[in-house]
Amino acid sequence: MSDQSDSPLDLLWQEYGTIFRDFDDLSLARWMAQTLGQFKGRVWRYSHPLIGAYRLAAIQGHDRQIWLKRLVSSPHGYTEATCCRAPLLPLLTRDILETGLICQHCSGTAIEFADLPAELQAPLKQWAEEYAPVHAVAHWEDNRRKPIGNYDRAFEQAAVASEKLLGRFGRELVPKLLELYPTVVWEDQDECLEVRPEDIPL
Repeated sequence: MSDQSDSPLDLLWQEYGTIFRDFDDLSLARWMAQTLGQFKGRVWRYSHPLIGAYRLAAIQGHDRQIWLKRLVSSPHGYTEATCCRAPLLPLLTRDILETGLICQHCSGTAIEFADLPAELQAPLKQWAEEYAPVHAVAHWEDNRRKPIGNYDRAFEQAAVASEKLLGRFGRELVPKLLELYPTVVWEDQDECLEVRPEDIPL
């Protein structure tokens, strides 16, 4: 959902985001603070419509430095993200080992993986290492595809494994981070394997 992308889906999201461009700074700050308050205490799918709306507001908020203007107070329990000083709303993705926890306001790394408590690092690292070869099937080159004979079957098997692993990620691992953060968002899809949010029941 980058502002720079010209893909049809990203252009559609940019159209959706025009509502927040029309908000004045105080209205935008109040909407974001109230919505963060509603998020508190729960794990949220990245695909949830309210999370999508908040991301659109966050793009505007970051561009206009809404949180730096201190027009409203952050909801209780939210700490300041070191990357952009907005309230910390972390996103966990399948690339957590490389990206850490991603900030939903500036899209930078909010928390490095190495900075997470050791008791959380171990299960997350184990999950990510189990997921990586499953995801890699989508990116196999011809020299890897040909020896197995039926790549379509291997792709389908990887997609099914992805659904199970992502379900376990959202059901068992991500909620553990609520001990550290008031709310957490997790990536509930894998576009490369054509796994959609509706394919991942919890």
